[in-house]
Amino acid sequence: MHITCTPPCKFEFCWLCLGPWSEHGERTGGFYACNRYESAKQEGAYDESERRREMAKNSLERYTHYYERWATNQSSRQKALADLHSMQTEKLEKLSDTQSQPESQLKFIIEAWLQIVECRRVLKWTYAYGYYLPEHEHAKRQFFEYLQGEAESGLERLHQCAEKELQVYLDAEGPITDFNDFRTKLAGLTSVTKNYFENLVRALETGLKDVGTSNNQATCSKSSSSKSLGNKSKSGKVKAVGGSSSGSGAPSRSFDDGNLWSCDRCTYANPRSTTTCQMCEHHR
Repeated sequence: MHITCTPPCKFEFCWLCLGPWSEHGERTGGFYACNRYESAKQEGAYDESERRREMAKNSLERYTHYYERWATNQSSRQKALADLHSMQTEKLEKLSDTQSQPESQLKFIIEAWLQIVECRRVLKWTYAYGYYLPEHEHAKRQFFEYLQGEAESGLERLHQCAEKELQVYLDAEGPITDFNDFRTKLAGLTSVTKNYFENLVRALETGLKDVGTSNNQATCSKSSSSKSLGNKSKSGKVKAVGGSSSGSGAPSRSFDDGNLWSCDRCTYANPRSTTTCQMCEHHR
């Protein structure tokens, strides 16, 4: 409980009651206790002081929470930029030789990394937005955190695929037969993640105005947003995911035939035998 202020002040005090340390000893309960604080607390003398101290602590913890996530995404974006540069200048040519495919057919990898870089930039600033979003606006905060969480989860899946799963093909000594499956997966994840972030940015640009004041309204907005994720671009055209390497010609959310089912969340066309979306892991 003994605190000494740094030089040149050097004032010594008790951190419990904030009184001078020279006045403490056996008569105040010993050097490891402070009956002055306890008695004053029982009388309510420190209620307001404690409240302010707790508010300051919570404020600092809240700031730290958002800042650390801002900084983490900033760091991840810088690394993604370095990985993109490495891919463009070195690895793409190597992959082209290994997989016996022209570099023009590997543009989906560059597109994925460009999307990762942009999404990290957006996600970084959503934490600044979240910090300044009033805490009493519970419905807006709930909807914001939902959209942010969906976008962040999609980005992590895309980043994992572009960084870890691609490495298998970069390390290979010859062509791997399932490379086209990887192409479809990465192109699909790129498109899905782009749609998640377009939806998030659109909501933030309008100040989350579609969110009602009640929890029921917020839940409704979340549900409708979940169904619309991945369906449209800013121009209003249906976005295709999970199809060819360029992402064009893929089935829409309503696509459904005897062999495939379309995910309600990301629109990816999955084999009928699966019960979980292979793209976003959403249950059927």
